[in-house]
Amino acid sequence: MAYKFKTTKQRSELMKKIRSNNTSPEILLRKGLWARNIRYRINDKRHPGKPDITISKYKVAIFIDGEFWHGYKWKVKKKKIKANRGYWIPKIEKNIARDKRYNFLLKKQGWKVIRFWEKEIKKNIDQCIKLIMNSIYDKV
Repeated sequence: MAYKFKTTKQRSELMKKIRSNNTSPEILLRKGLWARNIRYRINDKRHPGKPDITISKYKVAIFIDGEFWHGYKWKVKKKKIKANRGYWIPKIEKNIARDKRYNFLLKKQGWKVIRFWEKEIKKNIDQCIKLIMNSIYDKV
């Protein structure tokens, strides 16, 4: 379904620069895990939702979610969207529902699912890694 709404050239250029893989928070988290000798796979297509990081040995799936795309504080943010509401609100709500479905499917397969907001990783990487390490040790 093609959406037809008017965007400025400047907005289009900004949106093109948004990455879905290898974002700076992902790289930061991966480096932290690697430094602690935790080996992982990135974007493993064999698992529901293609988690950003999978630690197969311990069945841990990690997602790093962007605040806008995955609906951080959605009830408040939803009201603040002014442009193209007919496009953005359903899109983000579908993303939220899809995230819940993937969490359910992974848990059903025996995986521990951890989701971080990008800003959590940027603000406190050590706490995020500690949470992952704790979930790994819970499995041992």
